[in-house]
Amino acid sequence: MTIALLIVFFYAIAMWLVFYKYRLLKFNIAWGVVTFWVGFHVLFLLIVFLRFYTPYTIDGHVIRQTIQIAPRLPHPTLLEEVFVAQNQKVKKGDKLYQFDRTLYAAQLEEAQANLASAQQNALILEENIVLARDSVNEARANEQFANEQVNRYSNLVPRGGAKQETLDKWNAQLAGAEAQVAEAEANLKKAQLATDAKLDGVNAQVAAAQAQVDQAVYYLDQTTIYAPEDGMIISQQARPGLVVGGFRIGAIAAFVADADPYFLATFYQEHLKFVEPGQPVEVSLDFYPGQIFTGKVKSIWEGTGQGQIKPSGRVPDFLFMSPQGRFAVEIVLDDDPALKRYPGGAHGAAAIYTGGGGEWVAVLRRINMRLYAWINFIVPFDV
Repeated sequence: MTIALLIVFFYAIAMWLVFYKYRLLKFNIAWGVVTFWVGFHVLFLLIVFLRFYTPYTIDGHVIRQTIQIAPRLPHPTLLEEVFVAQNQKVKKGDKLYQFDRTLYAAQLEEAQANLASAQQNALILEENIVLARDSVNEARANEQFANEQVNRYSNLVPRGGAKQETLDKWNAQLAGAEAQVAEAEANLKKAQLATDAKLDGVNAQVAAAQAQVDQAVYYLDQTTIYAPEDGMIISQQARPGLVVGGFRIGAIAAFVADADPYFLATFYQEHLKFVEPGQPVEVSLDFYPGQIFTGKVKSIWEGTGQGQIKPSGRVPDFLFMSPQGRFAVEIVLDDDPALKRYPGGAHGAAAIYTGGGGEWVAVLRRINMRLYAWINFIVPFDV
């Protein structure tokens, strides 16, 4: 809009000089129509050239990565201490919040006791195998002795050397011994099956108890929240006495990271026809009136929310969708690629110079950018 007004202004001055100041031509209806027609086309072509060869937007922002600070506690837990103030810089690993540890420390002790019991039971299972093997050996020895006795008396009874009652007695003892062998072998198999119940070579009960200990340690560790990386917490609202966990959904604070910020500017889709990564860019931030920052196009985000239909049971309603969504362009600034001195949310204008249309198109856009930068000294007008 600014460029259009400037073009109209200078064109009007030129016509005034030609027709009234120096009277190079005599103004009449014909010249009036020609003047308007030429001026309209000049304005139209300049605007088209500017829009496509030097895309411009006032919708640019510094974006900083944020991390939602959400306690991962399964039970309602009291917040005891807050170690960070509003907008205070912190380093990775610094303490942020301390929650009550009583319940989780008790759960850890219980899990450790269960682990010790499971480990002892695993040793008992090993001893049960030894006892079961001894029982099998004893039962087999009894079976062998009873079998020998049956064979002996089976030879003596027909010859009158022993009574039939004695042979019947040893036959009954042999049957009992065979049953004892079967029972002992079954007990040995059960003991072996109990011992063979393992996960990655560890007794199943011990593995389950160890998992409970690990879970208890995890939740105990979660009672202390540390800074995930360098950054700060914006708008510190969590206070001692706050209860979290259980059915609470959502974060208690937003952590703004120092690393990997970027400048994002959105453009109308048709204006990106000639834009490619690596092309020069000028940025004017409202935070720094009168200054122009140079940079380059890093990438074009080729997608908007209009390109996504969320899974649901409803048929998409396209009547209420916006006719056109803007596309975002990520820009890297030359003087501070890490954007360390720019706060998140800093707003500004950006212009991309594609190199098309001639240098005069770029000159007009540079004038536009500098007008925007200097007008920030007085806009907005509230004083």
